[in-house]
Amino acid sequence: MLFLKSTTVTKAPGIYEVDIAAKPPGKTYGVYLATDPDNPPADVLTALAAAGFQNTHSSGYTHKDRGKVLDLHFQKDGTDLFKGWKPEENEANMAQITKIFADVGIAIAPRVMSLAEAYA
Repeated sequence: MLFLKSTTVTKAPGIYEVDIAAKPPGKTYGVYLATDPDNPPADVLTALAAAGFQNTHSSGYTHKDRGKVLDLHFQKDGTDLFKGWKPEENEANMAQITKIFADVGIAIAPRVMSLAEAYA
């Protein structure tokens, strides 16, 4: 999900990369983080949990520059068809995500995945 160029630079303490992405048609977003497992972004992880986002994937690896990385994926169910977000849920959830990351100095850029990326 995330293309991480380096582990020598962080966007915020414990966070290498952030991706806020949705599968087409783009109504329900997930939060994808590449984090430092030795220095986890505890405030961000706590805030995501408090906002109702659940960790759905966790996978560690060693980057090509020898830094350790822990990929984390978070999702929040909605009340629409297939647990998607209704428009008002989208607005509220995106406001929460924006605030969580703004509080640590990260501006997010939500995006809709390509079909190939979403279903790979």
